[in-house]
Amino acid sequence: MSKPFDLVAIGDTATDAFIRLKEAHVNCRIDTKACEICMSFGDKIPYESATIIAGVGNSANAAVSGARLGLSTALVSDIGNDLYGKEVLASLSGNRVATDFVRTHEKKTTNYHYVLWYGAERTILVKHEEYLYALPDIGEPRWVYLSSLGANSVSYHRDILKYLLDHPRIKLAFQPGTFQIKIGPSELKLLYKRTDIFFSNLEEAQTITGIKAKDVGLLLKGMAELGPKIVVLTDGPRGAYAYENGSMRSMPAYPDPKPPLERTGAGDAFSSSVVAALAQGKTLQEGFEWGMINAMSVTQHIGAQEGLLTQADISALLSKAPSNFKFQKLV
Repeated sequence: MSKPFDLVAIGDTATDAFIRLKEAHVNCRIDTKACEICMSFGDKIPYESATIIAGVGNSANAAVSGARLGLSTALVSDIGNDLYGKEVLASLSGNRVATDFVRTHEKKTTNYHYVLWYGAERTILVKHEEYLYALPDIGEPRWVYLSSLGANSVSYHRDILKYLLDHPRIKLAFQPGTFQIKIGPSELKLLYKRTDIFFSNLEEAQTITGIKAKDVGLLLKGMAELGPKIVVLTDGPRGAYAYENGSMRSMPAYPDPKPPLERTGAGDAFSSSVVAALAQGKTLQEGFEWGMINAMSVTQHIGAQEGLLTQADISALLSKAPSNFKFQKLV
């Protein structure tokens, strides 16, 4: 490497097959508001369209987002020696993400997910291939962005932590995926303490902290007690919240120009945009502005990457922001 990358994202990548359903319905419980998508059992169910998108996943999306916003980015990930793997490499390269640290495994398949898309929401059928994870020498990037990895990655997280402790100038953004949330904070407690900025939604924060109440203040403080310097929690179309140095702040979502097409990747767009702003010397407030606008844009397109914006795009939209689009203290 001639010079360190601005951002190196670490996490699994995949190909997503978006299957847009025509015939389904949604059942929601009144008490918990938990919803289920329902389809006729045993029938042949027509679908409207299928869209295949390669080179996605939380970390891959963050790397693409960072590149779109002006950072030099790379992805540490694993793929199989198959057609899907070649398509992943082509997609990343086409989005100006360096693939130096993407390892191809013989006799393994590339992760392939099925996205059942109905209305603006989606349910994703996932299967993580069990790769033999190994952290390459990534040099000393300004930021590492760590997100979703497979269930066999516990020792890999220890390797990542050691690398970060040996390189204290690297800043860490941690957006835990399903497995990282499932194993709980005790297994990753030193990683949480090493985290400069943490991202999750409110429901994920409830699971991690064990706090049952959906109380934003309690959840922000509960996550901060685990060690991250900055805690950021998202709440979908209701906006996001930050906790830093004892101060809690919030920002509403940027208004949608039209109803969202589908919401895949909105959280990734928000989180990665905040990090991209911080990596370029911007304030947390500016990061939230970038993130909210990028998240809005992503929901107007299929998949997590097509709608990702440049700085110029964001500046143009920010100039049109409503008066209430402000970063303000949370009462």
